[in-house]
Amino acid sequence: MGAQLRVYKRRIQAVTATKKITKAMEMIAASRIVKAQRKVSASMPYATELTRAVTAVATGSNTNHPLTTEAESPARAAVLLLTSDRGLAGGYSSNAIKAAERLRERLAAEGKEVDTYIVGRKGVAYYGFRERKVAESWTGFTDSPEYSDAKKIAEPLIASIQKDTAEGGVDELHIVFTEFVSMMTQNAVDGRMLPLSLDEVTEESTEKGEILPLFDFEPSAEDVLDALLPRYVESRIYNALLQAAASEHAARRRAMKSATDNAGDLIKSLSRLANAARQAEITQEISEIVGGAGALADASAGSDK
Repeated sequence: MGAQLRVYKRRIQAVTATKKITKAMEMIAASRIVKAQRKVSASMPYATELTRAVTAVATGSNTNHPLTTEAESPARAAVLLLTSDRGLAGGYSSNAIKAAERLRERLAAEGKEVDTYIVGRKGVAYYGFRERKVAESWTGFTDSPEYSDAKKIAEPLIASIQKDTAEGGVDELHIVFTEFVSMMTQNAVDGRMLPLSLDEVTEESTEKGEILPLFDFEPSAEDVLDALLPRYVESRIYNALLQAAASEHAARRRAMKSATDNAGDLIKSLSRLANAARQAEITQEISEIVGGAGALADASAGSDK
C-alpha cells in the first residue's frame, strides 16, 4: 500500500507542475489576443479602402492588368498557406492545412498546377515530412507579424503573378488563413487575392449603399495599377497574418484552458485514489496492531495456565 501511495503522490506532483505551466500559457495567450485584435482592427480600414481604390481604377478603365484581368485559360496557381510556428494551439494549424488541401484538390480538378508558399513551421514540417515541393517558406514571426514580414512574403508572389506561366509564373494567387471571428470562433478560410474579382467587390459596395468614386488617371490607369499592385497584395497578406495571429492566440488560450481544467480534474481523481490508498494502509496497520495485541494476550493467557 505504501508503494502505491507514493506513486499517486508523484503523479499528483507531476500533474500539478504541468497545470502551472498550462495556466501560465493560458494567461500569456489571453494577454496577447487583445493586442492582436487591436492590430486587426487598425489594419481593416486600410485594406478595405485600398481594395475599393483598386476596384475604382479597374472599373474606370479598359486596361488589362494581372491585378484585375483573369487569364482566358489559367494553367497555374499559387497558394499561400498561413500556419503557426509553435504548437499547443489545438487544431489551429491542422485546420488551415486541411483547408489548403481542399483548395489544392479543387484547383487540380480545374486543371491547374499549384505552387505552394508556406508561413509557419507547422506547415513547413507537414509538407517536408510528406516530401512535397514548397516554392518558398517563412518562419519565426507568426505570433507577432509586422508589415515588413508581409512585404517579404509578397515579393516572390508578386514576381510570380507578373511572369508568364511559360517562364514559371502563375495566373492566380490564393491565400489560406484562419479568420478571427471571436474569442471562441476561428475559421480556416481560403480566398483568391489575384486577380481581384471586381463583380464581388462592386456587389458588396452596392449592398452597403456605397458608390465607387470616379477618377482621372495620370499618367495612365496601367501605371496606377502597377503602383497599387504591391500595396494591395501586401495589405491583404498583412491583414491575413494579423487575423491568423489573433486566431492562434485564441486557439492556444482555449487549448491551455482545457488542459488546465483536465489537469485539475486529474488531480482531484488522483487525490481521491491517494486518500483511499492511505486509508487502506492505515486500516491495515490498525488490523496488524490489533492482531498482534490479540496474539500477545492469547500467549500471555496460555503461559498463566
